[in-house]
Amino acid sequence: MLSLTWLDELSALLRPGQIEVNESPHPLGNSGAATVYPQTEDEIAAVLRYADRQGKKVVIAGRGTKRGFGGQREQADILLSLEHYTGIVEHAAADMTVTVKAGTKFGDLQRALAPYRQKVALDLFWPEEATIGGVIAANDSGPKRLGYGSARDSVIGMRIVYPDGTIIRSGGKVVKNVAGYDMNKLFIGAMGTLGVLSEITLKLRPLPKYESVVLLSFPTGDVHDIRSFAVSFLDTMMEPVCFELLNPALSERLTGRPVYTLVIGFEDVENAVHYQEQWVERLRPKMAEMSILAAEEASAFWQAFYTAAPNGRLALAKNGVEAAVKIGVVNLDVLAVLRESVLIADRCHVRLEAHGGLGHGLCQVYVHGSEEGVLAAIEELRQAAVRLGGYAIVKHLPFSLRQRVDVWGGKPSYFFLLEGIKRKVDPNKTVNDQRFIGGI
Repeated sequence: MLSLTWLDELSALLRPGQIEVNESPHPLGNSGAATVYPQTEDEIAAVLRYADRQGKKVVIAGRGTKRGFGGQREQADILLSLEHYTGIVEHAAADMTVTVKAGTKFGDLQRALAPYRQKVALDLFWPEEATIGGVIAANDSGPKRLGYGSARDSVIGMRIVYPDGTIIRSGGKVVKNVAGYDMNKLFIGAMGTLGVLSEITLKLRPLPKYESVVLLSFPTGDVHDIRSFAVSFLDTMMEPVCFELLNPALSERLTGRPVYTLVIGFEDVENAVHYQEQWVERLRPKMAEMSILAAEEASAFWQAFYTAAPNGRLALAKNGVEAAVKIGVVNLDVLAVLRESVLIADRCHVRLEAHGGLGHGLCQVYVHGSEEGVLAAIEELRQAAVRLGGYAIVKHLPFSLRQRVDVWGGKPSYFFLLEGIKRKVDPNKTVNDQRFIGGI
């Protein structure tokens, strides 16, 4: 009997149409010689078990929006796509929890919950494309993190398929689950290097009765005026879901005005939202110009905002390359980062759009230009972050350029712990090898 090739052996584990051979690697890397599309947890486990025993490398993907995030491997043996592993497993509306398969698109989940006047309180980019598993694995969040918290605040339980095919469960399905160590946090933000997230249980919150977005534009460009207002506002009892500053380039794209613009989001009953809008009106500096986007206008603004970031599913940028950089600093140091972004854009001859939360200190910077210009801008952004006592992580970059820059910015002091956990859980380095900090 003729021996089967490894692709034939892999095909035998799946049903017809669940595997396809890829012609060439993707320009963003993190691709596979073959892509498999499991539809059940048992199929995910079977693929991982086979790969682990045969010494094959596996890259995990949802719908590929984060394909350009991390990874020093251009092409693994297998791309495990969860694109067809979707759906709600259980929705306990009275308990305000939902359990969902990892390949489910975030937008689809929110629409399924809307008739119950509930939602998942996560804030992410490209919500119509990004999957729940990808969001959790990357610990992705946007400006509403100020009011919503991060993925670590929403996840209460998970099922994970380990690289050897073992299926484990962490956490539970109820909000008040406090027994033992919170194992969920081990997998959130680990970039899939410890296994495949199969099912995620999330706590829900009610849909707001009303929402609005207050835009405060600062035509003079004086960051001292913005800082003074921010300090005064943060000292009030106001409860915005976001308090985000846009640099002039991003403000021009989203509002048509090339000036520093503060985006203040409110979600509550209508009277409470209007009360807080009036507070902003009384508190704002005289030179600041204020406008309010309500209801549908606010939704349209957020749709444009969330699709401004690079997306691994889109064609690569024309006339150059694009990158996305996440920077973390003390909250009011966001002003220094955004001011520096304007100077870096001029020095490196790139277009640089940036926004940052004056309440939580996280910035997102999108860079577009020549290869050398983009790399120079990334280096300068990282230097600026380090000077402020912060960090910079490259969230999107073509594979060829990821060979020339340290995406994660060096190994942290606790790297030995991460390395030890990876070695224990995945000794053969089967899943998402070299995708995380320090080449883990």
